[in-house]
Amino acid sequence: MSNAPHRFALIQRLLHWLMAACIIAMFFIGVGMVSTVAPTYLPLILIHKTLGFTLLVLVVIRLALRRHYGAPPLPADLPPAMKLGARLSHLLLYGSMIVMPLLGLGMLWAAAYPVVLYGGIQIPALLPQSDRVHTLLWNAHVYLGFAFFALVLLHLAAALFHALIRRDGVFWTIALFPLRNRTTPAE
Repeated sequence: MSNAPHRFALIQRLLHWLMAACIIAMFFIGVGMVSTVAPTYLPLILIHKTLGFTLLVLVVIRLALRRHYGAPPLPADLPPAMKLGARLSHLLLYGSMIVMPLLGLGMLWAAAYPVVLYGGIQIPALLPQSDRVHTLLWNAHVYLGFAFFALVLLHLAAALFHALIRRDGVFWTIALFPLRNRTTPAE
């Protein structure tokens, strides 16, 4: 008999969906931010920095909760290649959620920009000013952002595949609300 849960804990599910909404918002804010010189630029920067730092804190909490509560097992009949893909994509998602804000912070520090969040909270610089490092981190932040967006789309496609095609209970493990005509993993 396994100790693995059949669903993620409620706090894990709430954090998943909150972070998903914030990450989608970050993509749009990031694109809007770099494509304008209008007066909305500075508020977008403030929102992007604050939300990015908040997401970094939330992903650390989420990882601690995953370690504490565990994760439901994947269906036994899922092909090994799909199980490997699920594990690798989740590692990449968590890695991106950690690396993206760190790149953003490093980029700002290397440009000698103060990192001031909502409420006037200032994060002290941990890197010296360097144009070369700033450019390197800016490029990494932008290109990883595109890769992260593609990974999120892949994650969404996999979720829809499990929910609508396989109907194997995988989506139910993270869903906030019960799904009609769902099947659950064999107990």
